[in-house]
Amino acid sequence: MPDRQLISGARQAEDLQFEAGLRPHRLAEFTGQTKLKENLGIAIEAARLRGEAMDHVLLYGPPGLGKTTLASIIAEELEVQFTATSGPVLQKKLDLTGVLSNIHARQVFFIDEVHRLFPDVEEMLYSALEDFRVDILVGAGPGARTHSLPMPKFTAIGATTRQGLVSAPLRGRFGLVLRLDPYQVDELKTIVNRSARLLNVEIEAGAAEEIARRCRGTPRIANRLLRRVRDYAQVRADGRITPPVAQTALNLLDVDRYGLDEIDQKIMITILEKYRGGPVGVNTIAASISEEADTIEEVYEPYLIQLGFLNRTPRGRTATELAYEYFNVKRKARNEDQPGLF
Repeated sequence: MPDRQLISGARQAEDLQFEAGLRPHRLAEFTGQTKLKENLGIAIEAARLRGEAMDHVLLYGPPGLGKTTLASIIAEELEVQFTATSGPVLQKKLDLTGVLSNIHARQVFFIDEVHRLFPDVEEMLYSALEDFRVDILVGAGPGARTHSLPMPKFTAIGATTRQGLVSAPLRGRFGLVLRLDPYQVDELKTIVNRSARLLNVEIEAGAAEEIARRCRGTPRIANRLLRRVRDYAQVRADGRITPPVAQTALNLLDVDRYGLDEIDQKIMITILEKYRGGPVGVNTIAASISEEADTIEEVYEPYLIQLGFLNRTPRGRTATELAYEYFNVKRKARNEDQPGLF
């Protein structure tokens, strides 16, 4: 079975050290997202010219596309301090108060997974984002009073993979709301070549393109696949990544030419063969392949829909004609395997 983390854009523990050395530090070094970079570049330059804090930014899109990297780039471009935290870490109001009380003027404050903030913590964040003050409750009971502490103007950057779960009041306090889209093969090829240079690994153009085609449009997955192919090249070859070496290593990981792994293929074969192309509910699919329904919806389905292999309908999931062709499954008529009454 292939390593599940290879096809997931979510950050894994071993990604932290690996990404630190490969992460670009300037907007000019960041590959792809052309329109987003232009909008950010204008906002950054305007803030620098005025000598003010940049407007708050909300970055959203699938995991692994560079939201955290962009947040650190903004701090680098503004030449200010960078403080990072995440929604699940801020369990209580006191946690947020401790972070906000140490923020300096024009500093960048990054909140990853901002959609997972607790409601009471989120409400406390409103006044910090809009009025640049922190309201602290002093005492308890009838004698309790609210003490307001002023804050220096700063830039908050929120990142989320689920924009729909960010409440409207919180979303409305971000001046820039920017979406990151999956990358094209040419952009991913550039990223793979850059990562290979930083890792001192020799890679041929065809091999870089092979990895770029199989990484599901996600730079983080491209870098993970590059690591695995590098390991294979060093152990089974001469250390150089050539197209045959890349193809053999990726086939060994059960990652096909579209980046589909074993679970993707199980999902599609189950729909195509067992349920005659659908419609079939996601819970039924999950039970058939022994996988969690949430994992199918969040990790596997979006890419299958993007490739045009799967459709979501009110009645359930249905396979497309393209899926029948790619998986070489013959379409069955609805009554083909039902015997007649007489």
